Amino acid sequence: MANKILVPQARAAMDSFKMEAASEVGVNLKQGYNGDLTSAQAGSIGGQMVKKMIQSYQSGIK
Repeated sequence: MANKILVPQARAAMDSFKMEAASEVGVNLKQGYNGDLTSAQAGSIGGQMVKKMIQSYQSGIK
């Protein structure tokens, strides 16, 4: 099963969010295919994205 964005207009926002998270953890992410990333690099980007989403949620419920 492939990851699928349900709202097509959200793709640009998700790409921007991913680039921002990559920059914050020091991973050089380029537009398009990034198959040369290590698992650790890809994981650090995803982890940073989750961390930021949790922080955003927590600041919204206070």
